[in-house]
Amino acid sequence: MSLLADTKASPPGAQTGPVSDDNPVITHRAKLRAGELKTLATRSDAKALPWLAGHLAVLACTGTLVWMLRDSPWVIPVLVVHGYVLSFMFCPFHEAAHVTAFRSRWLNLVVGHCVGFTLLLPYGYFRRFHWDHHRYTQDPERDPELFLPKPGNAIEYAWHVSGLQNWKRRISNSLEHALLGRVQQPWIPEDKRREVVLEARLYLLAYALAFAGSVALQSWALVWLWIVPGMIGQFFLRSYLLAEHTGCALKSDMLEMTRTIHTNPLVRFFAWNMPYHTEHHAYPAVPFHALPALHAHLKPSLVHETRGYWRTLSVDVARTWRRSGGT
Repeated sequence: MSLLADTKASPPGAQTGPVSDDNPVITHRAKLRAGELKTLATRSDAKALPWLAGHLAVLACTGTLVWMLRDSPWVIPVLVVHGYVLSFMFCPFHEAAHVTAFRSRWLNLVVGHCVGFTLLLPYGYFRRFHWDHHRYTQDPERDPELFLPKPGNAIEYAWHVSGLQNWKRRISNSLEHALLGRVQQPWIPEDKRREVVLEARLYLLAYALAFAGSVALQSWALVWLWIVPGMIGQFFLRSYLLAEHTGCALKSDMLEMTRTIHTNPLVRFFAWNMPYHTEHHAYPAVPFHALPALHAHLKPSLVHETRGYWRTLSVDVARTWRRSGGT
């Protein structure tokens, strides 16, 4: 079992309250029978591989169109679509970090590292980061996703969804790990820091080879197909991620700290069913393809359910700005 798949919900009636090592956040009121959970938690290469192939096929199509139209004004809308599809490769990366995307462990590792390379986010490092996010969800002092404040007004939101802050942090972290051999993030255990340094150095070497090859071939393919669309797609990915927890409770009941968003099948496809985010946090061992079924079990207990990302961001998230005095 993986680091993130071993987590279990506390039994009904478990005490909730301030987060501590003795009272982890993976607690909630929902009930699932052991047999139901075992069925839902079954991983499947047969279900995951076609999903991944579909995502990659769309990415290949949009990338081909970008390259064909790169000298035409029509490249702009195509870059936006390609950027969306490319940035949402974060979702299979996230699933691979849980080692639940595929039944075969090696497939999770391959997908994790390949996609992590495109995201400037080393796979092993992210797994440790994400474990602490699950363990300390919505804990302002220990949830890594809260180390930087969430946007409190429209100007901060624009800066947040630009992704520039995120890119800066990823690049500076990787360079510090690779070049200085220094790992200061509290979510990386002391005995794993050498692994993080080695991983960062291998990624940096791969980037150097990619850019050296681009220069040698005098090719702008990396710019057109990766760098520019990757920056454009941040608007969609950052907005999507912001909706998962913003405005939810800072408690230790996962059903109160996480939001499920009902959206259209196309968004669910590229997001690998992660709009069922409360369900994912309540039972992280359940793979993405079983989340709709898990939703049916947990629906009576859900606290935060909204319809559509526009409504979630413009109403539910914006409400937190008004509470904090933002506009």
